[in-house]
Amino acid sequence: MRSDPRSFLPLTPVAFEILLSVTEGARHGYDVLQGIERRTGGLLSPNPGTLYRALDRLVREGLLETAEVASSGGSPRKVFRLSPLGGQVATAEAERLLDQVDAARSRHLLGEGGRAG
Repeated sequence: MRSDPRSFLPLTPVAFEILLSVTEGARHGYDVLQGIERRTGGLLSPNPGTLYRALDRLVREGLLETAEVASSGGSPRKVFRLSPLGGQVATAEAERLLDQVDAARSRHLLGEGGRAG
């Protein structure tokens, strides 16, 4: 298994959004989807198949961990949470993206607030 967080970069937008979503705590798949849609204002709305394939891949790569929790319906639900490596990868990706934003800013593509001027 890879241990260098930079070896996972760059992340896909969906993968990064998933990691961002679970930094707030363990979430089930549909909750992750809703969090992505909410955070992006609907600009990124992965279909369930794409989302669950990405979740499974992030688990296999060791970036997410899973647990079974009781649900109100009685049957257990699978929830996803950030692993220690996943936290390191999310930080490395955020730093990579910040470097890109800084480059755009230095080329006057963005104003001081980060938005196009």
